[in-house]
Amino acid sequence: MYNPDDQLITSLSLPNCRELGGMPLEGGKAFRKGVFIRSSSPEKLTPEQILEVKEYGVKCVVDLRAEAELKDFGNPFQNDPDVDFCFVSLFPGDPNNLSDELLDFIRKRHLGDYYVRICEDLGKDVIKTMRYLLGSKGLTLFHCTHGKDRTGTITALLYLLAGASRENIILNYQASYKYLEKYLERRMAKMPDDMKHLLRSDKLNMEIFLDYVDERWNGDISGFFRFNGMTDEEIVQLKAKCVE
Repeated sequence: MYNPDDQLITSLSLPNCRELGGMPLEGGKAFRKGVFIRSSSPEKLTPEQILEVKEYGVKCVVDLRAEAELKDFGNPFQNDPDVDFCFVSLFPGDPNNLSDELLDFIRKRHLGDYYVRICEDLGKDVIKTMRYLLGSKGLTLFHCTHGKDRTGTITALLYLLAGASRENIILNYQASYKYLEKYLERRMAKMPDDMKHLLRSDKLNMEIFLDYVDERWNGDISGFFRFNGMTDEEIVQLKAKCVE
């Protein structure tokens, strides 16, 4: 039986840090371990904690935050000679600006609707991310701010491609809030009521996204990849990288 807690990495000082490997897949297979890990932003890591991440085996880092977030908060791996760094923004605006158009959209809708917009509006950027993940050498870490939404969308896409079940993808998604709850509850207490849902990982959000995949792509995420320019060969190679 799948338990997201089995993927939690507690030896690193990265909030919501998890191994993608170990997820059960169709045909009795499993997602390959030691290929991809995910987390919240590493912006607050100390030099010692950064070294621990590298000693854990991380060779590549993909930052999925907005340009404004990278500019304002930086990334300790951006100019690290030991790490291959890639930046692909999956938020075309500033999530810390209360007047931002996309933020206003999310405030009035569900987060799942934002995940759909990532695929519909930023499909080329999603494919850029997937191509980087395909070509990366060694253990690759990808992250956004909390490791919940943009990171959760990329994780769901990888799991869909590999053959994970709908139920387990939802369980994996829901776990983010549990791992971040103490930190996020303090933030939520200071937020307007119509923004508090932005910090949760409610089941409904991933259900909305998976329903979109079923309706828009007939349940086959490969169609999304092809539509946005990924070749059949690349799709096969990425799936092979993910599946044991």
